[in-house]
Amino acid sequence: MKIVVCIKQVPDTAGGVVFNPDGTLNRAAMLTIMNPDDKAGLEAALRIKDEKDDVEVTVLTMGLPKAEDVLREAMAMGADKGILVTDRVLGGADTWATSTTIAGALRNIDYDLIITGRQAIDGDTAQVGPQIAEHLGLPVISYAQDIKVEGDSVIVQRQYQDRYHVLKAKMPCLITALSELNEPRYMSPGGIWDAYDKEITTWGRADLKDVDDSNIGLNGSPTKIAKASDKVRKGAGEKFVPADPTEGATIIVDKLKEKHVI
Repeated sequence: MKIVVCIKQVPDTAGGVVFNPDGTLNRAAMLTIMNPDDKAGLEAALRIKDEKDDVEVTVLTMGLPKAEDVLREAMAMGADKGILVTDRVLGGADTWATSTTIAGALRNIDYDLIITGRQAIDGDTAQVGPQIAEHLGLPVISYAQDIKVEGDSVIVQRQYQDRYHVLKAKMPCLITALSELNEPRYMSPGGIWDAYDKEITTWGRADLKDVDDSNIGLNGSPTKIAKASDKVRKGAGEKFVPADPTEGATIIVDKLKEKHVI
């Protein structure tokens, strides 16, 4: 069984956010981490590998050359292979151009199952995974909170508000994973040594299959950023002047109930 996990190196917002003049993120200037939803998807793939024989896990990412670091982290956790898709012409891509690029890379790979994160913390669109499935003509199950493989099918608990759906799909298919899916394992010391001995496969624009230049990079992105800022303006909110402590407590409790906190 061959599983491909799409992962992304995202800015570590604890270290600050830096923008380019055109409004895109200056990824080269920021500290980075593996996207949490993607990491949960990777852990799900590794658990399938732990449970079954002859499972190969490949991690694929699109990004700057330094995104090789996140691939080596994934291999130190237990992934078998790493593929980096990087090229200047791919920079500034929105979700459409990103999914087109990743689908073009995936067409070069044999796979039974593709796992992506639900969404990336630097965009929060939840669009790339389903778009990849659409480009490749695959069924997609999103918001996975549990994944099991049964024969040539996957059985997935799909999160839905205060409950979940149980869905079954025949492979090949694509699943988008929630960070709540599991608790990802740590890299092992031996895994770190092995990861840095392994070779990363690097692909550029010329290696993408069935991809048109008009659909990649900044120029191929239909979504344009009008303005970007790391400053979030907060509203004044509602203000109340209760007549006494009892009325104040009642107002607070009513608001908490209204927001379903209690």
